[in-house]
Amino acid sequence: MKSAPYFSGRNSFLDAILPPIIFLLVNGLVGFQAAMWGALLLSVVFAVVRIIRKQSLLYALAGVGSVGIAIGIAWFLGKSEGFFLPGLISGSMTLLLTVVSLVIRRPMVAWTSYIARRWPLDWYWHAQVRPAYSEVTFAWAIFFAARLFLQFSLFQNENVNSLAVTNFITGWPATILLLVFSYLYGTWRLVKLSGPSVEEFRSNAPAPWQSQRRGFVV
Repeated sequence: MKSAPYFSGRNSFLDAILPPIIFLLVNGLVGFQAAMWGALLLSVVFAVVRIIRKQSLLYALAGVGSVGIAIGIAWFLGKSEGFFLPGLISGSMTLLLTVVSLVIRRPMVAWTSYIARRWPLDWYWHAQVRPAYSEVTFAWAIFFAARLFLQFSLFQNENVNSLAVTNFITGWPATILLLVFSYLYGTWRLVKLSGPSVEEFRSNAPAPWQSQRRGFVV
């Protein structure tokens, strides 16, 4: 039997985003304790479903682990907003890595593209290629910083409902828009830079080059 689309492939991110949504709903309707157990139970159900369907457990285990840690922190603090503290910490680390990658002139977006595409790593550091990836990484840094500032402000004000909604909107919906922007701007910028395409780089073709016109990030 064919797997349900929300349990496989690119849509398996639901393993990670649904437990926080359940936490928000149950916390508002029933209370903190029920919300914690509801979120944890849902993440475990995802894992069991994947075992039954003999699918990858990567997203499910990540969901169980992240929800378990979040619940532990929330229980320790005795506050429901503590559930979102791990997200703030990971967001801070992501922003830090993004900024560091720009400082050392090895932009993070180039690394994500390299992992997805496996193009020659040296191609990304070419003088007429790297600026495109640096500029897009800078845009990512602005996005991460704005999201972190908004989340931290809501966390400080103990606004659990707004924090949950913000986390969802600035999660996958915003990330998809960011990826679309990255692809369109990055591809346009590579053409403007007139650097070599991946194939031209591999073959040591002399200038003038055609430039890379597809697959900027993924």
